[in-house]
Amino acid sequence: MLPEPTLAIETSCDETAAAVVHGRRIVSNVVASQADLHAPYGGVVPEVAARHHVGTVNAVVDEALARARLTLGDVGAVAVTGRPGLIGALLVGVATAKALAYAAGIPLVMVDHLHGHIAAVWLEPVALDPPFLSLVASGGHTRLDLVQDLRRPRLIGETIDDAAGEALDKGARLLGLGYPGGAALERLAQGGDRGAFRFPVGLAGSGRFDFSFAGVKTALLYAVRGLGDEAGERGPDLAASYQEAVVRPLADRLVAAARRHRVPAVALGGGVAANGRLRELVAERAEGAGLTLAVPERALCTDNAAMIGAAAQFTDPAPWPDFLALDAVATAPPGGIAA
Repeated sequence: MLPEPTLAIETSCDETAAAVVHGRRIVSNVVASQADLHAPYGGVVPEVAARHHVGTVNAVVDEALARARLTLGDVGAVAVTGRPGLIGALLVGVATAKALAYAAGIPLVMVDHLHGHIAAVWLEPVALDPPFLSLVASGGHTRLDLVQDLRRPRLIGETIDDAAGEALDKGARLLGLGYPGGAALERLAQGGDRGAFRFPVGLAGSGRFDFSFAGVKTALLYAVRGLGDEAGERGPDLAASYQEAVVRPLADRLVAAARRHRVPAVALGGGVAANGRLRELVAERAEGAGLTLAVPERALCTDNAAMIGAAAQFTDPAPWPDFLALDAVATAPPGGIAA
């Protein structure tokens, strides 16, 4: 067992986060967002993200420890996102975690970011145990995992092109919305008719659990061009129809995969899991199939360090001082989770 409590750090993209986790309990969870810094560029600028992490990470770690009423000397292990992500951003977190673990003489756990999204539902108050089918959908990843053991999630489906979050963000950009695009698109869609436009669903009828979102983006582009000056006033209908074409296959294939593999529960993770329409659809499908649904609060769907602390409980730690030889890796291992 990993020594408790665990100090966790997450800097894989544009959120600087630290948390203290004790078993399944989140003792503290601090996130410093960079959204305003990247908004003028319409997306995350890797160099800007890394530099901001450098100036923020120590204060965020201090705040997480202070809220937990602990010092570094009270911590049993340090966990940090080691892959995948923006390499400059990852390096800031890994260097910080190494320094803290070395100074305290405690183990370090290098955690896979995607493993964190899967393991978030293990934390209280959701506290879901395997077996279950997990959907992780974010700006960079879309995947289905069969989780019979939280140490070894098994990939059974993934996107063959764009991630769901990327598709939502690019759709928002085509409609002239702000950053972050997914949230702006969801707000606009609330006033629209989901059936007003028929957008294609990638890999529909294939029988596979993979996803494709390149075609629906192209269809939205042609729809906007075809409407010309009317596109603005049809914005809510376009947003609602487009969002439906992205999130419906996520819900349908998640539940279909759970039934195929005969597991009793389904779980959501990743930034797109904060989308209200996706949550609504998955709840409907899960209820119809007699499945338990586990969805973390929205703050645990977007990038955070508590989920890294959760995944650390199912990842082998590197002893002091051997972890000094470890390093960050930008990419995920082929086909799976680095656990």
